[in-house]
Amino acid sequence: MEEAMEDIVIAGAGLAGLATALGLHRKGVRCLVLESSPALRASGFAFTTWTNAFRALDALGVGDKIREHHLLYERMIAFSAATGEAAAEVSLKIQGKSGPHEIRCVKRDFLLQTLANELPEGTIRYSSKVAAMEEDGSVKTLHLADGSIIKAKVVIGCDGVNSVVAKWLGLPKPILSGRSATRGLAEYPAGHGFGPEILQFIGHGFRSGVLPCSDTSVYWNYTWYPSPADGDAEESVAKMRSHVVAKLRGAKIPAEALEVIERSEMSDVASSPLRFRSPLALVRGSISRGGVCVAGDALHPMTPELGQGGCAALEDGVVLARCLAEAFSHGHGHGHEQDDEGRRVKAALEKYAEARRWRSIQLITAAYVVGFIQQSNNAVVRFVRDRFLAGLLAKTLVAMADYDCGTL
Repeated sequence: MEEAMEDIVIAGAGLAGLATALGLHRKGVRCLVLESSPALRASGFAFTTWTNAFRALDALGVGDKIREHHLLYERMIAFSAATGEAAAEVSLKIQGKSGPHEIRCVKRDFLLQTLANELPEGTIRYSSKVAAMEEDGSVKTLHLADGSIIKAKVVIGCDGVNSVVAKWLGLPKPILSGRSATRGLAEYPAGHGFGPEILQFIGHGFRSGVLPCSDTSVYWNYTWYPSPADGDAEESVAKMRSHVVAKLRGAKIPAEALEVIERSEMSDVASSPLRFRSPLALVRGSISRGGVCVAGDALHPMTPELGQGGCAALEDGVVLARCLAEAFSHGHGHGHEQDDEGRRVKAALEKYAEARRWRSIQLITAAYVVGFIQQSNNAVVRFVRDRFLAGLLAKTLVAMADYDCGTL
């Protein structure tokens, strides 16, 4: 049985895990990343990368590499599913707290690979799923599914919605929102013809978005309230695609947006339920304890209406790396010096938790409220939304992105 000792172990090579690892590397602190899959996973195809995410990516030193391959958006157009007409248009060329906003749709696999390529060889250990975790004083023991054991001074749970580390900390399971989501990516080798804009379609119980990633690829998403009337739509990718196209065609969305869905690649999983962490659980719960903490979806799973889940994970990585690097900056010692290091680590993770707790609560709550309003079938809510709130909702998305997690 293999057994190893590490200073810092990160469970999960997703956005939060790799951002934290790269931040630590930039600060000269070594870590080991455990990834349960045999290779990097890029579920969801792409994600909206807002101003706050690019501030984090710049802090990590990879912002320009991402910009080179993804379109900069100039505006957002929200269409009413009831009428098929534009209910609001928001210019994205507006000033934030520290400069103009920057919004792009970034391919998840490209970003993950970019982050991974910046790490020293051997940082990521694949096919290494954390099955259980124990504590022995200041040392944490991780039992992997392959039978091996890793001991660590610090364990960071970036292991997603069903996080083993979050469970160990006592955080309750994320709540089912009652909504599901499906996503796809369409490739246009000769160019797609869409402008640098986000197209959103809201109402009639669903929300859908069409977002160009580059001149040759377009990402789309669709969230809805499943019901018996959907039949067997979720049984297969083909049935799910037909279901989405039929719903959107009935909502009179533009033909070019329908074509994106009809020609796209979709995940083997036709759809997935949307979960979120109760904000009250984060008010009362432990984000960190001793040498253990959580980040990314293990900390703040949220519904996707703000497009901030991945962005917040990148913020987590920068803040966490900055705090931990301070704790390990004194080098290694023995006896009392090790006790001092343990106290510094505990204080560093508490500082991280304090910085991320209220930001996470704010994002989770805002995402849920925006989603409820956007997808409501209630006649009164729909009337007010389509005539008065569509522009306000779009501006809320931009406002939530005007956040700076700082530098390393």
